Amino acid sequence: MNKFKTFLNRLHQFNISLRNLLHLEIRTKEELILKLKQCLELTIINPETYTIIENTLHLADLQVRDIMMPKGQMVVIPEKADYKLIIGLVSHTGHSRFPVVAEHSDDILGILHAKDLLHLSDEEKHDIELTNLIRSANFVPESKRLDSLLTDFKQNRNHMALVVNEYGQTIGFVTLEDTIEQILGDITDEFDVDEEDPLKFLSEKHFILQGDTKLEIFNQRLQSKLDDSQFDTIAGVLTGQFGYPPKRGEKINYQHFKFKILSSNSRRIKLIECWDKRPNADQLQSNESEHYE
Repeated sequence: MNKFKTFLNRLHQFNISLRNLLHLEIRTKEELILKLKQCLELTIINPETYTIIENTLHLADLQVRDIMMPKGQMVVIPEKADYKLIIGLVSHTGHSRFPVVAEHSDDILGILHAKDLLHLSDEEKHDIELTNLIRSANFVPESKRLDSLLTDFKQNRNHMALVVNEYGQTIGFVTLEDTIEQILGDITDEFDVDEEDPLKFLSEKHFILQGDTKLEIFNQRLQSKLDDSQFDTIAGVLTGQFGYPPKRGEKINYQHFKFKILSSNSRRIKLIECWDKRPNADQLQSNESEHYE
């Protein structure tokens, strides 16, 4: 009975706290965040909920230019490209949407959705006309606020927008995924890597590492000699080798290491799986592990 009374008392206190919060006259965003922090301390909301709400409130403070990818990293398809070239780009990049550019200029005619290629007949594949397949492109100014951009994505059912400057020139692109990540943060992966140790060994020659792992640390832990003259992180090296931001699941061999992208978005590589293919990798790893400890 005493336990039941204790539960009722706590429930009553919770209801009072919640009512007080809802009846407060909040005038500014800062006041609202302060009250949310109080709710977090009272365990009325959990940390994940608090983070999502706070990020949503700050969405209006960010502009498209803050998260867009530059035009140089945009994979485009020429207007007169044949079916073989198009399929090669789709397979190689793993992207689902491609800007189509005019034959004699860099003007963007529209967006090709990879799924629209699935229903083509053999005759249509042979004499493919991209102008009949592309969809209208969505252009947004670089100064557009992210909360407004998210509304546009929802209303127009678009997942990608091309970014233009004040002169109407295309300078980059932005995706729905990039925008949502500003609210949710990085999506948690199935592999848990300790923040203090960016490499998680599954076996002596097989490990998981964070994309932002410094090359200096990678080389030290693996006793390797990956070139760090151009890039600071392993993600930078792999992006340079791919020639574009790779998608999840893409693989590449580089200097006796095999890399597989476990998690990434259009802006960066987050998580990588790696196999050490060097003949003496076991001994090197054993020696370096002792030194690291």
